[in-house]
Amino acid sequence: MASAPSSPSKRRAWLLAVRPPTLPAAVAPVLAGTGIAAVDGDFEVGRFLLALIGALLIQIVVNFANDLSDFRRGADTPDRLGPPRAVAQGWLSQREMTIGIVAITGAALIVGVVLTIIVGWPILLIGAASLVAAVAYTGGPLPYGYRGLGDVICFIFFGFVAVMGAGFVQIEELTWELAAASVPLGCTVTAILVVNNLRDIHTDRASDKRTLAVIIGERATRAEYTMLTLGAFVSVLVFATIGLLPWWTMLAWASLPLGVILVRQVAGGLTGGGLNPMLKRTAQLHLMVGALIGLGGVLATF
Repeated sequence: MASAPSSPSKRRAWLLAVRPPTLPAAVAPVLAGTGIAAVDGDFEVGRFLLALIGALLIQIVVNFANDLSDFRRGADTPDRLGPPRAVAQGWLSQREMTIGIVAITGAALIVGVVLTIIVGWPILLIGAASLVAAVAYTGGPLPYGYRGLGDVICFIFFGFVAVMGAGFVQIEELTWELAAASVPLGCTVTAILVVNNLRDIHTDRASDKRTLAVIIGERATRAEYTMLTLGAFVSVLVFATIGLLPWWTMLAWASLPLGVILVRQVAGGLTGGGLNPMLKRTAQLHLMVGALIGLGGVLATF
């Protein structure tokens, strides 16, 4: 059983609740979508920054809502192997976290309205759907994260929707090239969730949190992680070969050595707290893949 960490200051508690190591999950698809959109149109810094801020705010809402909902449902027990949660530790009250969720959601909506004025109503629908998906992961009457649907929804909203949305902000249209770029990002962002759920498989099972990892078991979850991580690189190669992605996006393969190391570690049998470093490094891999695909898109314009 893990010992309770000493109580941090209130400012520090909010920072821990934000979970900075998870923020690459929001940054990577914006980099990829913006870079690929640059192939078909001009790059506008203001639009990029708004898209990036909006994506970060949505990720923070995910983290806050997950913190509060898991506590209320009894998933954050003293046996939890991941980083301590703010509400479960008593660093922030349920009321404070609820206020935080409302405040960050409001800020995200403001960004969405500004982008809607600039690029049109579809971006508001994209942002609103993403916010609903963020809160409904562990919150609401039917939390999909407790019903084995987290991996699929993560791929759709934090891969496909996030990349397509970032591209739409720049060129005001949805293209097959953006859809292609969303596949490797969907793979790597879902791999982050998979390693998280693999780490928590025993505590989640005990608290009746039926993630996909709980449903399919450890061995199949390790295989899923392998397929997602290596599948990201295969998809870049396939889409570059058939012309949906510029050949410059093969720069993403520069991060393959890290992917291979991660697969060896995760598939090799690491368990429990030993997976925490793999979680952070998978997030780093996700960011690298997104940044290099985006860079490839920009270089293809020259």
